[in-house]
Amino acid sequence: MSFASKSGRNKQRAEAILVKLKSLYPNATCSLDYQTPLQLLVATILSAQCTDERVNKVTPALFQSFQDAPSFAAADLEELETKIRSTGFYRNKAKNIQGAARKIIAEYGGKVPQTMEELVTLPGVGRKTANVVLAHGFGIVVGVTVDTHVKRLSTRLGLTESDNPILIEKDLMALLPQPDWENWSIRLIYHGRAICKARSPNCKDCQLANLCPSVR
Repeated sequence: MSFASKSGRNKQRAEAILVKLKSLYPNATCSLDYQTPLQLLVATILSAQCTDERVNKVTPALFQSFQDAPSFAAADLEELETKIRSTGFYRNKAKNIQGAARKIIAEYGGKVPQTMEELVTLPGVGRKTANVVLAHGFGIVVGVTVDTHVKRLSTRLGLTESDNPILIEKDLMALLPQPDWENWSIRLIYHGRAICKARSPNCKDCQLANLCPSVR
């Protein structure tokens, strides 16, 4: 089979999977609790190697203590570490949050920037975090968020052969309509949590089974 033919078939299958995901998870949305783009940025940094559920238990008190970029920038680092300790890797996360807040003040007028190019210059922010902030904080869809669920399921579904999140994102962007890039990720995350788990995928009850080359 030629590359063009394989790519075309993958695109058709990806779009069929998207239709099914929309029907399975019609109300899927970002699981993190936030009220402002800055809160979303902080919560997304905290979510690295941590569940959204755990982050949502930490952020109410955190956002009550630190309500804007200046308060995060001026925070006592040990106090900040203590408040986010249960999310794991708390020293590095605290340093990144404070560094991001200081850069937002120094270079972006105290406002979270609204471009991928600017966001990824902030400490602790890669394309995954930037995609989440842009899509859910500003309604700007420029890429596909690739977390562990999206990486695992996209590989199992045969939509990418790469292990590199940046290349996986590129593959998915070529297969899916741009307006659906972010809701693809959210719905795939829901499906990964509910059905296509890392150690024991429930292929028997999976409604994507007829579209999945990895079905057991």
